[in-house]
Amino acid sequence: MKRKSRAIALLCSLGLSAGAMAAPPADLIDRYTAEARAAAPAFAGFSAKRGEALHRTRHAGGKPDTPACTSCHGDDARAPGRTRAGKAIEPMAISVSPARYADAAKVEKWFKRNCNEVLGRECSALEKGDWLASMMNK
Repeated sequence: MKRKSRAIALLCSLGLSAGAMAAPPADLIDRYTAEARAAAPAFAGFSAKRGEALHRTRHAGGKPDTPACTSCHGDDARAPGRTRAGKAIEPMAISVSPARYADAAKVEKWFKRNCNEVLGRECSALEKGDWLASMMNK
């Protein structure tokens, strides 16, 4: 216990908080739930099925060379993807790459960038939660 207290004190002295270090997928789901409820009081929960459809559907609003998430992330979320420039992308499935969801700011950064490229707009909290629910099932 002493060691944990020292680690937290050290992080705080560096300007970090224990909460800023990690935001497990469940915390992200809680965040998107609150946002989805605020946007639509009738919100009834996230759907991995809708998230999978969002991931696979070809959209017309974004960039022509990235009409779907699968354009870069591939059909299997447990396998690595590849950018249009050929750069490797870690698998999206939480079962394979749980660390990629540990930093809420990074998750938001990538949602913003990728949703704009694929959809031509930012994703809603419902879309983010559905997509994340889908990745949690893989």
